[in-house]
Amino acid sequence: MIFRNLWTDLTAIKERDPAARSRLEIFLLYSGFHAVLWYRFSHFLFRHRLFFLARFVSQLARFLTGVEIHPGAKIGRGLLIDHGSGVVIGETAVIGDNCTIYQGVTLGGTGKEKGKRHPTLGNNVMVGSGAKILGPFTVGDNARIAAGAVVLDTVPPDSTAVGVPARIARRDGQRVDILDQVHVSDPLAQELIRLKRRVAELERLLDTQEKESQDEDL
Repeated sequence: MIFRNLWTDLTAIKERDPAARSRLEIFLLYSGFHAVLWYRFSHFLFRHRLFFLARFVSQLARFLTGVEIHPGAKIGRGLLIDHGSGVVIGETAVIGDNCTIYQGVTLGGTGKEKGKRHPTLGNNVMVGSGAKILGPFTVGDNARIAAGAVVLDTVPPDSTAVGVPARIARRDGQRVDILDQVHVSDPLAQELIRLKRRVAELERLLDTQEKESQDEDL
């Protein structure tokens, strides 16, 4: 089973990474593939309740590859970790088939949950470099997480999430207007308008009082 998954991983990288020239090159030189290879072994140990040995293997893999994958995580076939450095995948994270993760990505928790505390990625999910997905929610099939996004809530299938905190920018291939940057009200300008109206109102009041005072003097 482990070796079948590794062959699928090699094939997926070869198909999806234009820089990959051969499976042999990937097997020998790709740190992202090495990280997944070490993970498959450590996860096997974890499932057989050899927890200390599993953690030892995962920490060794972290030292060698710059990628930290907890042996308790569940990862499907065909995972591409591109460049890889700085990737962190937590214990209860679940990753579907044929996902792509770029450097600096964190699949983590918020520190507030117990039990299931890391995200679940569906199939064919792409997570851009530096993105953080934090919490026990689901990122749906075929979703895209933009580089640098901080995702704190569920992402529907076939959607693109961008920003900090992340918002859905595209859904089912259609753009979702998060914010109209052209016609949005300027809060400072709005406040100045309110102040101007208030000053005009006070000036009218003063004028009225002055006229009343002058009439009384007469």
